Amino acid sequence: MTTGNELIERFEKFASPALAESWDHVGLQVGNPDRQIKRLMTTLDVRPEIVQEAIDNQVDFIFAHHPVMFHPARDLDTRNPQNAMYAQLLAHQITVYAAHTNLDTANGGMNDWLAKQLGLTNCQPLVPAGTDPVSGEPVGMGRIGDFAGSMNAAAFARYCMRIFKVPGLRLITNPTDGERQIHRVAVLGGAGQDFYDRAVKLGADAYVTGDVSYHFAHDMIANHLTVVDPGHHIEAVSEHGLAELIRGWQNEYGWDFDLIENRINTDPFTFVTAQD
Repeated sequence: MTTGNELIERFEKFASPALAESWDHVGLQVGNPDRQIKRLMTTLDVRPEIVQEAIDNQVDFIFAHHPVMFHPARDLDTRNPQNAMYAQLLAHQITVYAAHTNLDTANGGMNDWLAKQLGLTNCQPLVPAGTDPVSGEPVGMGRIGDFAGSMNAAAFARYCMRIFKVPGLRLITNPTDGERQIHRVAVLGGAGQDFYDRAVKLGADAYVTGDVSYHFAHDMIANHLTVVDPGHHIEAVSEHGLAELIRGWQNEYGWDFDLIENRINTDPFTFVTAQD
């Protein structure tokens, strides 16, 4: 028998909550971690359709990347879809745990998974964040490393579309850079525009991150930094990454519970072309 607390204790040695940003809400979100885990599901988001998927699959523990409760509930009026979702989780005794910016910062976590997808080597943290409280190793958010390909901005954007399996993305590049080749790449999952200057300082030719705003894009162009914005949802790599971590611990500790990965696409954006 494996309880939620046993899993949480092991995970927090890998990605300590102390690594999370001060504004974040990581850790237990809903439910009772004292309960036995019989079936666990990993997911990027916890939305009503994900909760229904968990119910349909008799899941009793959801391990998510994005926190369910960024903001406290002002009331428990279940006419509000968010509150109705909480009620469903409680009614079906589903425990929800979230690892967000601590997973983004931890060595071997989110940004290492993204760097691996991009094929980066000789990686180092993009934004240093001190040392891991458990291992004592240096940690940081984002990664910057060497890119083995030889391609210009447009080709690199198409490469990112293929790697991340997105139907479209936004490319930010200075027209005067022409055929400048990309050899050094920074990546930060989620919304990383605030750290583009770190990418410039560390010699990145290109920066991959999501949710870039208009004025930041102008500053990126002025600094001759090519930026590929494939959206926030590329962090769905965490669904498989977390599952692989947990499977490793199942083998190591003899944990006996079923483990599935969410299969519902929770990206809220749809790309519309002139032909649609």
